[in-house]
Amino acid sequence: MMIVYYMAFGGVSVLALGVNLLLLVAVLSMLQATLTLPGLAAIALALGMAIDANVLINERIREELRNGNTPQASIHAGYDRAFDTILDSNVTTMIAGLALFMFGTGPIKGFAVVHVLGILTSMFSAILVSRAIVNLIYGYKRKIDKLAIGQIYKA
Repeated sequence: MMIVYYMAFGGVSVLALGVNLLLLVAVLSMLQATLTLPGLAAIALALGMAIDANVLINERIREELRNGNTPQASIHAGYDRAFDTILDSNVTTMIAGLALFMFGTGPIKGFAVVHVLGILTSMFSAILVSRAIVNLIYGYKRKIDKLAIGQIYKA
């Protein structure tokens, strides 16, 4: 659905989500963690937060384009302005995950571990991986007339 709504930037977001899932499974594999139902729920929550981060970035880029900025400046400002919001939401959720780990037992601790790791991989993939892919696509072009980020309505 993101590819339909955000076009090329949606494709970048889906690719970043795939990298996020791959990183999370790789880290869990390195820790030799057994995936239980709470762990799977934490993975689903981490992917949801990663989707939210990508939507925030894409909407900030659209907002900058609506304000009349150039496409290159919109990409730069969109990622910079979305970073604070993404960081705040992830730090808040990380505190909750750490509290679950400290005070929980058994399956709750398993959920907390996967949740905290998912937040870390989500931050990495949403901010660094997606930006790197966007820079690969649009970074070398000197003059960009239009971004493939979906319909933008000007009031």
